[in-house]
Amino acid sequence: MTVTTQNKISITRIQFPEIKLLTRDAHKLRGYFGNLFKEHSPILHNHYEDGSLRYKYPAVQYKVLNGVPTLIGIGEGASLLPQLFLKIREIDLDGKTYPISSKNIQHNQQQIGFSEELQSYSFDTLWMALNQENHRKYISLASAAEKKKMLNSIIIGHVLSLFSNMDIMLDPDQRLMAMTQLQEKSTKFKDNTMIAFTGEFVINAHIPDGLGLGKSVSRGFGTVKKM
Repeated sequence: MTVTTQNKISITRIQFPEIKLLTRDAHKLRGYFGNLFKEHSPILHNHYEDGSLRYKYPAVQYKVLNGVPTLIGIGEGASLLPQLFLKIREIDLDGKTYPISSKNIQHNQQQIGFSEELQSYSFDTLWMALNQENHRKYISLASAAEKKKMLNSIIIGHVLSLFSNMDIMLDPDQRLMAMTQLQEKSTKFKDNTMIAFTGEFVINAHIPDGLGLGKSVSRGFGTVKKM
């Protein structure tokens, strides 16, 4: 396996422009399509046939961006999505059927990896930065400056994790630097109220549009957009 500091990856984006949903409906898309095509591939729902988790960065991510249902396929997910979703004529969510007469499909190669210059990004959907352990640490910090420093560090970790999943490894003299400008929000996740974040960040890394960072990216959280 070749390891590199920068690469291009295949990305497919499928949108259903006639359907309008709420951002929080992304998990319904994941559940519907994961069940509909469950015999085709664990890539679609990140579980194997025996129910065990597929511990990899999700190759298919389900999102609602600006009200539009959106599916992002990365790598092997990028080639699988068009094969399956060109056949779709309707979507059934919570017993409501949405007929589909048009789909927007884009497929391209996008740069990912280390950048010599700072790149600016915003979050299209809420970023779930905190796990159980660092959530306790975050809320215990007294100052906004300490919290910001912690979030800067967390986002670097999330980008490095993404790189690792894409077989990208930085050289010893390459170090990621990030600066966040975020606003704290609350969101419901699996009936629990969680802290999440919206806003912008700069980092010396190339991140393809539409990819998610942090927790629950397959359900649409942490979607990144280049500014």
